[in-house]
Amino acid sequence: MAEDAPAWFPSTRDIARSRLAALATGLGGGSSTQHALDALRKRAAADPAWFWSQMAEELALPWDTPPNGGLDLARGAPFAQFFPGASLNLSTAAIDRWVDAGRGDTTAIIWEGDEGGTTEITYAELAREVALAHGAMAKLGIREGDRVALFMPLIPECAVAMLACARLGAIFTPIYSGFGASSVATRLVDSGARLLVTVDSASRRGRPVPLKAIADEAAAESPSVERMLVVRRLGEAAGVVPWDPSRDVWWHEALQGASRAAPSRARTAACDPYMLIYTSGTTGRPKATRHVHAGFPVKSATDMVLCFDVQQGDRVLWYSDPGWMMAPWLIQGTLLLGATAVLFDGTPDWPSSGRLWEIVDRHQVTVLGIAPTAIRALMRHGENAPRAANLSSLRALGSSGEPWTPEAWWWYFREIGRSRCPIINYTGGTEVAGGILACTTIEPQYPCAFTGPIPGMDASVVDGSGNSVTGTVGELVVRAPWVGMTSSFWGGPGDGHDGHDASRQREADDRYLDTYWRRPGLDGMWVHGDWARVDETGAWYLLGRSDDTIKVAGKRLGPTEVEGAATAHPDVSEAAACGIPDAIKGESLAVVVVPTDRGAANDKKRRSALAEEVAGAIALALGKSLRPGLVVVVPDLPKTRSGKVMRRVIRAVLSGDPDLGDLSGLDQTGPIDRLREAMGQFNLEHDRAEAPSAR
Repeated sequence: MAEDAPAWFPSTRDIARSRLAALATGLGGGSSTQHALDALRKRAAADPAWFWSQMAEELALPWDTPPNGGLDLARGAPFAQFFPGASLNLSTAAIDRWVDAGRGDTTAIIWEGDEGGTTEITYAELAREVALAHGAMAKLGIREGDRVALFMPLIPECAVAMLACARLGAIFTPIYSGFGASSVATRLVDSGARLLVTVDSASRRGRPVPLKAIADEAAAESPSVERMLVVRRLGEAAGVVPWDPSRDVWWHEALQGASRAAPSRARTAACDPYMLIYTSGTTGRPKATRHVHAGFPVKSATDMVLCFDVQQGDRVLWYSDPGWMMAPWLIQGTLLLGATAVLFDGTPDWPSSGRLWEIVDRHQVTVLGIAPTAIRALMRHGENAPRAANLSSLRALGSSGEPWTPEAWWWYFREIGRSRCPIINYTGGTEVAGGILACTTIEPQYPCAFTGPIPGMDASVVDGSGNSVTGTVGELVVRAPWVGMTSSFWGGPGDGHDGHDASRQREADDRYLDTYWRRPGLDGMWVHGDWARVDETGAWYLLGRSDDTIKVAGKRLGPTEVEGAATAHPDVSEAAACGIPDAIKGESLAVVVVPTDRGAANDKKRRSALAEEVAGAIALALGKSLRPGLVVVVPDLPKTRSGKVMRRVIRAVLSGDPDLGDLSGLDQTGPIDRLREAMGQFNLEHDRAEAPSAR
């Protein structure tokens, strides 16, 4: 099938099942489902207050106090407040209403751990656990507005803690379970967390990871932390657990000691903050995005409905960690819809290469989400493992985090989706609370592409003056506010609750405006930081971060185009492209590639041959003027813990810049060291080749 032709078409059954199709027909009108969807996108973009009020009705949000309007723009679009005057508590919307509706026996959460243990929790059981955790936190002195940090893997207690915080009116901040003590402490100090919830140890590839010890070290640097709740995750396998009896409490003992007549649920306003989630920048400290009760959860559930057609009876698994937005997205959005969240606390290819596919079959997962980086890693194991699985329960696949390469997209589509499941390409971010662009289950899909903006997102691809463009690369922007957008960055400890200095919040607001809303020529638009393109078919493509832009000989291109040409070489499994300073051109193209056979990176002859072949392949695909001036072969790439390639770090290393920026999201430092070593070898070999012959 040609790459410019649709790879998947919806069936009449897909359209008949779809809540989006019903919504579009009812609200958008039109002579066909596609026309109705186009009309809905247009109307939602023009009138966000109307659209999000419609979605509140579609989700049947159980308001404590109904809104007195759809949208408050008193402080302008960057600080828009939806559902003014309303009160809503996430815990009621996600749990209590399903129990009250007689669905208490429905499975809310399925969990599987690294070592293979599984647990199923019904909505009624979840309600009881959340009420007890709410009582336990209150007994420890946590009150409305306090911050609670969650440093733990994706286990049921993580979901319980999130919902208990919401019920109490406390603000939780999830922290990636793979962080070291310094990165954890940065977030504890910045948030002013009074309570830290962690585990004795986590399990990774069958080995214990001492999270409690890391938590202790981080807490020692964080004066605000007063108490620590510890979940017994591994028990005896965790070994001796360090303990401070004046501060530490076992989770199970705290819940046993909490009264079942827990304190009354907080009557939180729809715009009250309930979650801080951090996102790293290219410079400076990590940014804490501030999300509200009727924001992030509503956007998550809306996207699940509109993009993935999640309904009651669906079982959704998204491979993530609580510290990355897709885990809270999974928990909150799925429960808000009365469906089942499948939590996997493990590694997709351990103890066998088919672990993830076995989980899909074992728990009858209907929607599976994963990052393209993880798919490329699983591809290296071959096709035997997925072909040994049934996978017939799947009806939709999801992806997020970065652009696809064609090879990985087709592998996911054919080997996992059996060429019958759509791949819902989904992109947005932590500060967005979900997606800007996506696919749907009712539109034809092109490989690696998006079918368009998610209804409710007034997205465009624009030039430097803010004019919409087609057929050329431009900035991805959003022209109007939406439910779920961060209400600003966190202003530091207090933030209006305990002696907060208003000047700190003003500084945070300025940083927020500078990051997204203040760009010459694009003022008044949310500038997301991605290059994108809309082609003549109407398909949308992401081409990488706009701060990763490459300009060679006056031509601007995104790294994904170059990387796609590089990974088309059969001996290349991954690639990262960037521009580096050039005395003549201003900037020259550099590419770092990972060979399929990692041993080639340590063999001078094979390394040189592969570099030359890759350079030629890129020149053939993109034109001779875009032939890379530098191709470096390495065994692995620097990545974030969520699997994104850190191109800015690669650019800094290749350019010899000692300032690598914020590295708190870096998974491992080893790839940086190996890239530096490879550059040293390259420079040495290059100098020898350029040196005049000795006489």
